[in-house]
Amino acid sequence: MDDGRILKHIEALSNEEQKLEESHHGTPLSQDQLDRLRAVEVELDQAYDLLRQRRARRTAGQNPNLASERKEDVVENYLQ
Repeated sequence: MDDGRILKHIEALSNEEQKLEESHHGTPLSQDQLDRLRAVEVELDQAYDLLRQRRARRTAGQNPNLASERKEDVVENYLQ
């Protein structure tokens, strides 16, 4: 996946996340909606991580196509 496709994927996920967050207006999200929101958040973290890996590899003169998506337990446990 190239950077442009990753960015489009990030945009689509961000839009879905926003819709989910705005959809309930004063009522709690259903369990299905909460599950989907959590999945979108994880997928966003993975996409941003992949994009950062690709950019770092490119900057270092390495092949950005060798970057790979990291698992949920990795991207969700980065220190901020």
